[in-house]
Amino acid sequence: MPELPSEIADYIDSAPPERRARLTQLVELVQQLSPQAVVTMRYKMPTFTAGSGWVSVANQKHYLSVYTCQLAHIAPYKKRYPKQKTGKGCINFADKDHIDLAVLTDVIISAMGTMDKD
Repeated sequence: MPELPSEIADYIDSAPPERRARLTQLVELVQQLSPQAVVTMRYKMPTFTAGSGWVSVANQKHYLSVYTCQLAHIAPYKKRYPKQKTGKGCINFADKDHIDLAVLTDVIISAMGTMDKD
């Protein structure tokens, strides 16, 4: 995986210790699925952009979020976990919530416009 820009690494390092591993896991998943993505800080969040697709991950006060800004992208996760807190195009994970990386993979692939999981 490509090395993260220092501002992204600093963002992860500034997260509470109990969330740092999960935040790193989310960032690494997006990197793995979209290695060609450009990584920047947008709206004070690590954001991965490839073509017209993008995904942001964020450490919020009470949860971690994955942003895609389209309900259609998060639909696989909402279908599998209807009680998971979501917004119009984001999924919010409280510290106690399980993160199903397999289903989240479909969300990221949809949002990034990646057709192939390999």
